[in-house]
This record gives sequence, structure tokens and C-alpha cells, in this order.
Amino acid sequence: MSSTPAPHKPRPAPAAAPVVEHLPPQWEPGPITPPLPIGVAILSVLIAISAIILLIAGALFLLHYYFPAAVPASILIVSSLDAIGASILVLFGAIMVSVATALWRQESWALWTTVIVVFLAFTYLFFTGSITVLFLIFLVLFIYLITVRHHFY
Repeated sequence: MSSTPAPHKPRPAPAAAPVVEHLPPQWEPGPITPPLPIGVAILSVLIAISAIILLIAGALFLLHYYFPAAVPASILIVSSLDAIGASILVLFGAIMVSVATALWRQESWALWTTVIVVFLAFTYLFFTGSITVLFLIFLVLFIYLITVRHHFY
């Protein structure tokens, strides 16, 4: 037995590097979000506070309705509701919290939702003949929200 080494096979030549005809576009940062207008910040905080009050009022009433021993009637914010009305308060409060959060983040859907609600409010006041300070506040708020719409994305 002779031990002869196995014949050496030559390695294949490495494949040529792929040729790139063009490169992808260079990364550039996206558009900068404009600063939050102070009026929108105040409005979103007021909406959030109102929403939390609605949530607490509805939740306390529901807890009192189903567990009267756990929640006394003396701490209820609203007492002339039923379970369906309290559930609607909780739902409406949750929707308002999401709108307030989206306004703070400058999301356009929240802006347009708020614009529509404000428009409906001052239109209702106009057609019911309630041209008061509240009507003027809603009108000014509507005009303000339309003018700051370019701050939203």
C-alpha cells in the first residue's frame, strides 16, 4: 500500500462582482414637523380634561349601577342617567381622549374632526338664534383651526 496523496483539484475562480448600473437615492431626512401652535395645545388639553371628566362620570355611574355598595350615590358626578347613557358617556370620553391625543401629535384627522364638530356647534347656535359669546367663541375657534391647518400632517 502506497500512500499517495489525492490529486489536488484547482479552486474555481471567484465570481466577478456584480455590476451596479445605478445606486439607490441617497437618504434624506423627512420633512420636519412644524411646532405645535399654542391654541391647538390649549384646545387639546381642554378636550382631554373634558374627556377624563366624562370617563370618570360614566364609570362611576356604571359602578354604582351594578355595585351600589362599592360606590355611594353621594360621589356621582351625574345621577340622572341609566346604564346605556353612562356607557355612551364612557365611549364618548374615550373618543375625546383619542382626539385630544391626536391633536397634540398634530394628526390631520383630529384637526378635521375638531373642525367639523366646531362647525356643527356654531351652525346649531346660529340656526337656533343663540348668537351669544359661545357662538363667537366657536366661530373664532373654527377660523383659527382653519388657519393653522398647515401645522398638521
